[in-house]
Amino acid sequence: MSEFVKSQQELRANLTAQIQESLDSAEARGGLDAETLNKVNALEADIRSADEAIAVAQRQEERKAEAAEASRGYVPSEEARNEGDMLRAIGMGDVRSHTFEKRALASSSNTVPVSFYDQVFQVARLVGPMLDTSEIFNTTSGEDITVPTMTAYSTASLKAEGSAIAESDPTFDSITLGAYKYSFLIGVSNELIADAGFNLEALLAEQAGNAIGFAVNGALTTGDGSDKPNGIVTAAGSGITGGTAVSGAFTADNLIDLAYSLDGAARRLPGVAYMANTQSLGAMRKLKDNSGQYLYQVGVGQPDSFAGFPIFENPAMAAQATDAKSVIFGHLPSYKVRMAGGLQVASSTDYAFNKDQTFYRFLMRVDGDLTHAGHVKYFVGAAS
Repeated sequence: MSEFVKSQQELRANLTAQIQESLDSAEARGGLDAETLNKVNALEADIRSADEAIAVAQRQEERKAEAAEASRGYVPSEEARNEGDMLRAIGMGDVRSHTFEKRALASSSNTVPVSFYDQVFQVARLVGPMLDTSEIFNTTSGEDITVPTMTAYSTASLKAEGSAIAESDPTFDSITLGAYKYSFLIGVSNELIADAGFNLEALLAEQAGNAIGFAVNGALTTGDGSDKPNGIVTAAGSGITGGTAVSGAFTADNLIDLAYSLDGAARRLPGVAYMANTQSLGAMRKLKDNSGQYLYQVGVGQPDSFAGFPIFENPAMAAQATDAKSVIFGHLPSYKVRMAGGLQVASSTDYAFNKDQTFYRFLMRVDGDLTHAGHVKYFVGAAS
């Protein structure tokens, strides 16, 4: 069974449980009201979507099995063009468009060339860490997807002998992730495309990484959720207010209090860390304990740390100022990023025909949100 089918079956089971919970609750209240009926209808629609997705995936598995059986004994041919050649083929019109997707690199004794997709995102991560610290869902299409979340645990209570045991079910909610489009055009002269000595792949990777990396990282950090992702800072829960009223600067105690404003269970999850911009990191770097020892430790081959917790630099974070959310702390993988269709690249020789240029179009569809506000908290500078 594929991981996709398994996840859809788990989603279906969760939705079914929510329907039963709603019906049981309505029965306890004396009847099915309009609000409960609307909720049940919405859950039924989600179940039908999950059923359709499972059916499509299962049919595809059957096709793959049939194709494998039909091709037994034949040696498949391989695409001879590398990704640099593919970019030139797009520019020259031999290929209209192509989607570059993330793939694992096979290990060997030889140097393995980095894929174009990885080159782009290595650059994108230099301009912001949100595509590195978040949990990413890759989908082939862009329709809304629902990510279930648990909002409360069951509770137990002491009961006397012979007394009735009360029911206590966990409660569930969800976040919905869409697919907002980020894109740009870049023009390249046809002489450069035809020149085999020009590193077209490196140029386009650098430009795509910076353009899309800055835009996407900024939205995933501070987006307000209105026709754009709900950024991690926007979605984070209230943590600590303090520091110097004039500048909104934090103290070492403020940052330690911020870490321990999280529930202990969340604070112990793998992926817990601080996040701040360069200016804030410079201020953190100077903070000392009562013995004069710096609390900020520079990492070698790993993230820097403050008071024992990793730190990630994010240029999209606000600088220290009054009322500014300049530092966040929490379980960063609780922020979910949905990427639809990978990084899509297409070209047009007609757009700037009079200039003898080919224009490449880069397009990415993403969305993001935090599953639990209590998993990430922010520090906000004291008001003057």
